[in-house]
Amino acid sequence: MACMKLGSKTDAFQRQGQAWFCTTGLPSDIVVEVEEMSFHLHKFPLLSRSGVMERLIAEASKDGDPNCVINLPDIPGGAKTFELVAKFCYGVKLELTASNVVYLRCAAEDLEMTEDYGEGNLVNQTELFLNQVVLRNWKDSIRALQTCDDILPRADELHITKRCIETLAIKASTDPNLFGWPVMEPGGPMQSPGGTLLWNGISTGARPRNTSLDWWYDDVATLSLPLYKRLISTMESRGIKQEIIAGSLTYYAKKYLPGLNRRHASGEASARMGAPPSEEDQKLLLEEIDKLLPMQKGLVSTKFLFGLLRTAMILRASPTCISNLERRIGLQLDQASLEDLLMPNFSYSMETLYNVDCVQRILEHFLANDQVTGGASPCSVDDGQLMGSPCLTPITMVAKLIDGYLAEVAPDINLKLPKFQTLAAAVPDYARPLDDGLYRAIDIYLKSHPWLAESEREQLCRLMDCQKLSLEACTHAAQNERLPLRIIVQVLFFEQLQLRTSIAGCFLVSENLDGGSRQLRSGLAGGPSAEGGGWTTAVRENQVLKVGMDHMRMRVSELEKECTNMRQEIEKLGRVKGGLSKWRFGFKVKSHQMCSAQEGSVSNQSSSKNKVEKGKEKHGKHKKTSTVDG
Repeated sequence: MACMKLGSKTDAFQRQGQAWFCTTGLPSDIVVEVEEMSFHLHKFPLLSRSGVMERLIAEASKDGDPNCVINLPDIPGGAKTFELVAKFCYGVKLELTASNVVYLRCAAEDLEMTEDYGEGNLVNQTELFLNQVVLRNWKDSIRALQTCDDILPRADELHITKRCIETLAIKASTDPNLFGWPVMEPGGPMQSPGGTLLWNGISTGARPRNTSLDWWYDDVATLSLPLYKRLISTMESRGIKQEIIAGSLTYYAKKYLPGLNRRHASGEASARMGAPPSEEDQKLLLEEIDKLLPMQKGLVSTKFLFGLLRTAMILRASPTCISNLERRIGLQLDQASLEDLLMPNFSYSMETLYNVDCVQRILEHFLANDQVTGGASPCSVDDGQLMGSPCLTPITMVAKLIDGYLAEVAPDINLKLPKFQTLAAAVPDYARPLDDGLYRAIDIYLKSHPWLAESEREQLCRLMDCQKLSLEACTHAAQNERLPLRIIVQVLFFEQLQLRTSIAGCFLVSENLDGGSRQLRSGLAGGPSAEGGGWTTAVRENQVLKVGMDHMRMRVSELEKECTNMRQEIEKLGRVKGGLSKWRFGFKVKSHQMCSAQEGSVSNQSSSKNKVEKGKEKHGKHKKTSTVDG
């Protein structure tokens, strides 16, 4: 820390308890009281340097009282600062530093220690030190600004606070790697004007490492909130990038809001930070951080925003602050994780374990922003694949996130069906390429709420599209006793359609491979033996595909048997109740649609068995033919 030495005389001041005495050999003729400290001094050194002291001594002398006592209750910096002022008046050695120059500058102004009362008076000396030394150094400017906090009104009157903030903003907005002379870390090596490191004043030729743009975060985080706000506003006016400003706000919030560091807190970090601020101070800080943060996507991490929102709910921050944080999260919900969404319910009612309403509002903000930005374009599902533009990626990620969240909150027995349905239905249909995640959440909810009526179960299951379930999900759903019968029938129907499509595709690929194998065999018949690897690979792939087709045929046979049994059970129920309409399940059930995955659909169980046996014989002949071709 830079300093400036004043005076030349040896220290002639001595403290005894709550009093200071000047040991110059002459008896004291004036007592100056500052706070609880008494200074036993002499009139002439004081009145020769200060206009205020001159008038006060003159007024006290009119009374004729030999014991002249003057009280200075409002001296900036208190007794410690007046001690330095008295030493300056006596010409005793003292040092001006960044830690005391603001106090001395304000005290000198109050005591009128100008050039009218002696050349090189305290006002001129402190002003010179401020401008020539303190404001040219980053660390000293930070220390000087910190001291302004105690005497802010007087420092503002003399524009000391503004000057410190302006110089800090200028230095922070300049790339430190472009400096000819360094902004170095404390205790770091010195640097020559050419940019090389110095050792004992000698250039070593080595270059210092590049300094990142966040080099000033830690220093400005030592400022009080009012000064920090003013500094950030000045930096923004000077054109510092929003990303850098947001990074500083994040650093400042994490330092003074313990709730943001609860998962990474350590004893060392807690000891370094000291006692945490009070809840009221934390609440005020959080609301100010929200006002200072630009409403722009991606400036800060989504995890940090969720931490602010969680802390705001705990501290009972203003509704405006909470709403703003929810809106910020909604802008970048696609960057969130499932752990972020699992926010406990801090309300007094404690209806649910997790705050589902908050997630609902955040999702609505995301969807509204997605509509405005044009991200929500129509799409269709064709052959089990999502067709759409790349701009659907964020909303698809959010759909997967919400499905995972629904699965996590579904076991909560206090979660009402309408609230679960509202959140699940809020995600557009085109955002889900598959409904497997939604099916899993619905299944967990049904398992945790076994008292739901049949109509409520059907209403809940209508949220998912059976056509968008994978084969694995269809297999599970077909054996799921918790699902309504109507849904199981729909699942079986669409599962057969998927299997039929898959088998048809495998036949097409197999024919193409067979044709390609013949061409490859004829093309390589006269070639070198080293090129036979392509033929071997093609034959192996063909065999793998045929094995897969065999497995699919077996699965089709099993589904046909299940379908036949279910149809018989339905017919029995229909006869008991007076007949069951073919339109009972929401679509016309035809035997050749429900239970046929090959050509020549069956109409009863015996013909189905004959067809399967004929299909197996044809498959055996086809397999022998393929082997002969190989």
